[in-house]
Amino acid sequence: MSKAAARRIALAAQGFADRPPGGTPTARHFRRAYDRMGVLQIDSVNVLTRAHYLPVFARLGTYDRGALDALEYPKRAVFEYWAHMASYSPIEHHPLLRWRMEAARERSWKLIEDGVRGRQSYVEDVRAMVVERGPLTASQIAPDRPGKERGQMWSWHDGKVAIEYLFRTGEVSSVRRNSQFERVYDLTERVIPQPILAQPTPDIAGAQRELLAIAARAHGIGTTRDLKDYFRLRGKVADQALRDLVEDGVLVPATVRGSEQKWWLHRDARRPRAIPGDALLSPFDPVIWERSRTDQLWDTHYRIEIYTPKHKRVHGYYVLMFLLDEQLAARVDLKADRRAGALLVQGASLEQTTTHPEGYVAERLAARLGAMAAWLGLDGVRVEAQSPFARVLAGSRVSP
Repeated sequence: MSKAAARRIALAAQGFADRPPGGTPTARHFRRAYDRMGVLQIDSVNVLTRAHYLPVFARLGTYDRGALDALEYPKRAVFEYWAHMASYSPIEHHPLLRWRMEAARERSWKLIEDGVRGRQSYVEDVRAMVVERGPLTASQIAPDRPGKERGQMWSWHDGKVAIEYLFRTGEVSSVRRNSQFERVYDLTERVIPQPILAQPTPDIAGAQRELLAIAARAHGIGTTRDLKDYFRLRGKVADQALRDLVEDGVLVPATVRGSEQKWWLHRDARRPRAIPGDALLSPFDPVIWERSRTDQLWDTHYRIEIYTPKHKRVHGYYVLMFLLDEQLAARVDLKADRRAGALLVQGASLEQTTTHPEGYVAERLAARLGAMAAWLGLDGVRVEAQSPFARVLAGSRVSP
């Protein structure tokens, strides 16, 4: 198939071919989005808004972020764990990730050795504290933050090390994220609904096979690397799971013209003839988070530059791709200036691969930025970038 056809399959699998909500999105729309994506990555960066809110906005438009949060708490329709990275997943996926929790008992022990100098008794004391006083944040467990090294960005204090070990091994779970975006922990049996906990735990092979099947549905079409990376699967068990899906006819070999990679098509993948519309895709959107996939399908080199020194950044700190009528047509570096009440466009460039006229891209992007500003509770959009495309964009601005 052509790359254009593969792109349409990929976008349809992610929900971009679904009919948009006729009014305010409801829990039913959020669940459908979760069904399409399978997983929603979390990140603490808040220069625009929290990362997990943006893919839902890309698919559903303006919605109430509090209503999305309610799926985790109090509804317990989703839960947080290490699925892709730190992620929200449908609660039904909990049994599929228990093998990872069990594996973490051995793999994550290094956290204990390095962080609390092998004091198993301290971990047990923290667990007892959660039993008695939970739900608790890491800062409530260890208010004095013992063990943290000053000046070290990623240094964890002893309480954080211990509770993170218990989280990764599945002994505690996240109740919710508080207003500071800290996890609030409690015993898993007090967080995960009992009917889910009562479900049998699949063996590793069965769990990884199902996770790969979910990844394949979410991709529509993808390479082996794409499918395995979705839930960070590695090794021989995942390889065999992939072969099993091929043997069972769930995955069908495919060729994408212009790509030397071997592709797999999900047997139920939709093949729309066109996917009109536009969306802003964040660095953590499943459509583009696997950078090699973006290269392969859209011939677009896209990298997140948050951790790149400022003088080495090419496009900016928090750059979103603008999806327009199936093409990645432009990219913008955005910041929500809450004090000034404006959505700042700090960088803007037209993609060389787009066939859309510059003015058309600018007009559609301006409208989408206006909608985003309104959704974020900002008064409008301010284009600060000085590139040629930014000047066209500034002249096309649409108030929210």
